[in-house]
Amino acid sequence: MKLVRDTWLIFQRQIQLLLRNPVWLFVGVFQPVMYLLLFAPLLKDALHAPSQAEAYKIFVPGLLVLLAIFGGLFQGFGLIAELRAGVIERSRVTPISRLALLLGRALRDVVSLIAQAVIITVLALVFDLRVFIGYLLLAYLMLALIALMTASVSYGVALKVKSEDALAPLMNTVAQPVLLLSGILLPLTYAPSWLKGIANWNPFSWAVDGTRALFAGDLGNEKVWQGLTIIAVLAVAGVVWSARQFARSVR
Repeated sequence: MKLVRDTWLIFQRQIQLLLRNPVWLFVGVFQPVMYLLLFAPLLKDALHAPSQAEAYKIFVPGLLVLLAIFGGLFQGFGLIAELRAGVIERSRVTPISRLALLLGRALRDVVSLIAQAVIITVLALVFDLRVFIGYLLLAYLMLALIALMTASVSYGVALKVKSEDALAPLMNTVAQPVLLLSGILLPLTYAPSWLKGIANWNPFSWAVDGTRALFAGDLGNEKVWQGLTIIAVLAVAGVVWSARQFARSVR
């Protein structure tokens, strides 16, 4: 119960800080919206889709996963600012759970990501995207797990490097190949066999395929449950590793 209470207290505080400056919520969604409005209309012919709505069923899930990955991986910058301001240092004298310090922040990031995902999904409805609400909620669960994992890893790395100058290139170095090998913007259907073989080792590739299957209404697709399982395991591992970094930093 103490962990739940402490997590709720940190979560409330982080949400209050977010609501005081909600512009960041819309700044984070600006680039995906530009992709949705300016890039997606070109995909019908490129993907040989029977309709624009079918093209959006392929593109929008990848765009949401892109948002979850990038939105999570760069959350560590805020934590470095708190380290510099002494916020984390002052936590040493409190009896609050060190795991709660992580979970409260990470859950704030999950809520922010889901809010952005809803905005993008609603905009996509204008372009005739249609998806069953139950499948959409399951896709949001996949996104939440991705955000939880990437945010936790970002916080853990931030506690280690303690510098924005080191964190930025490190996160970019990790993010670029991960995104390119996951088929986020375009499916890897026509990719060379060697590229597909490498992509199969990328957990986000499974997440993208699973999310696309949900948007297509194919709940029985094995990629859905495989993607959820893989991402859930990685999310737990990311939280455990990052929680240890918090425990070491706040003693």
